[in-house]
Amino acid sequence: MSEDQKFPCKRVGRNGKHHFFGYYNKSNWDSTGQYLLGQEVPWRDHYLTPDLVADIGYFDMTKDDGVFHRVGHTTTWNWQMGSQLQWLGNASHGAPRIIFNVRTNDSEARYPYFASQIIDVRSGEARILPMPVYVVAPNGIWALSVDYRRLYVTHETIGYPCDRVKPDLPLCPGDDGIWNMDLRTGATKLAVSYAQLAAFHPVDSMKKAIHWVSHIEVNPSSNRVLFLHRWTERVKDETCFLHRLITMAPDGSDMRLLECSDHPLPQLAADFDPASVGTFDYEKSEWQISHPLWRQDGEIIVWGPHAGKIHYHLYQDRDGGRVDVVGDGVLTENGHMTFSPVNPRWLLSDTYPDSTTNERILFLFDMETGKRHDLGSFYADPKLSKENRCDLHPRWAPDGKSVCIDSVHEHDRDMYVIDVSSLVGGGAQ
Repeated sequence: MSEDQKFPCKRVGRNGKHHFFGYYNKSNWDSTGQYLLGQEVPWRDHYLTPDLVADIGYFDMTKDDGVFHRVGHTTTWNWQMGSQLQWLGNASHGAPRIIFNVRTNDSEARYPYFASQIIDVRSGEARILPMPVYVVAPNGIWALSVDYRRLYVTHETIGYPCDRVKPDLPLCPGDDGIWNMDLRTGATKLAVSYAQLAAFHPVDSMKKAIHWVSHIEVNPSSNRVLFLHRWTERVKDETCFLHRLITMAPDGSDMRLLECSDHPLPQLAADFDPASVGTFDYEKSEWQISHPLWRQDGEIIVWGPHAGKIHYHLYQDRDGGRVDVVGDGVLTENGHMTFSPVNPRWLLSDTYPDSTTNERILFLFDMETGKRHDLGSFYADPKLSKENRCDLHPRWAPDGKSVCIDSVHEHDRDMYVIDVSSLVGGGAQ
């Protein structure tokens, strides 16, 4: 870790257990900045099985940030995304509520035994919803859902292991895909199916492949959705994954294809050895479309190829819309990127571990000056597997003055809060 005291770094939680939040695409702070969500487990790494319990809770950053306040638990989680734990609505207006994925005894559910739960963190009042969530709309009214059993087969790192019902996975079904769920009533409706996706600007490589979606995100106004449509004939080799960046309305209408990285796959040759692929080779592939996120309504940041070159790219959400390179010659590798919630001048991101030092860099990029400001370097234990690894997954505080990461640089898996106010000032500028 960097010794640069301009960006003080504080570990959160010191009770002998391990704490993490998961993905970069949502903040684990509530809207007031008082509570910091996380999952607590007794292991730094463990092969996931359906009986492993993660406690759900928060740290009070204004009082006792070393104490984990448990409010629930789940056996439905993974090391990359956690349990899709997130705040629901604006905690400054009424009781703070959270939502996360759980297992139930409902064998008749659309995805048997998988669901989500809403808990009021003050009263403990809880309510079960009929589907697991992937992402909640910023308006707090609806969420989008997918089959995590399919993800466990196609992309194990972000799926959930099955204990009772092993799914029969057609390659490209017409009755499964992205679901829209009303968080008030629990009503669900299929927004777009895999068959519809495969019929939308189809390419030959889709014909014998299994299809899935990931990286689903809702724009700030809750009226557009982005996602990655992926397909492959070889699920165990991520270098064989093919990708498209698509947007749509929440009901599946008005789909737009922003990018497609269909490309030749020599890896499908009979003599190719998937074991020869390194842990992070996929993330560093020149064909990878990765980590898309809304900068604002109508504008998407993503790492991926466009016009024959791979960069951080900024897409306009419209057919044939403008695509701009971000940080040409400065941002040269894949990362988990988000923009400050108060000033889109500041892009927060990270790198994957260096192949020699195993160090990852956390940085801020200034969209106005084109300058990258490194915040610290964090060691990643190369002994961790792809499924159990610990990416930094940086996340902003709501005031834009601090960021939170997951890291194992001090051996334990823990969350760290880094003060960036000396660089970004008081937030909005």
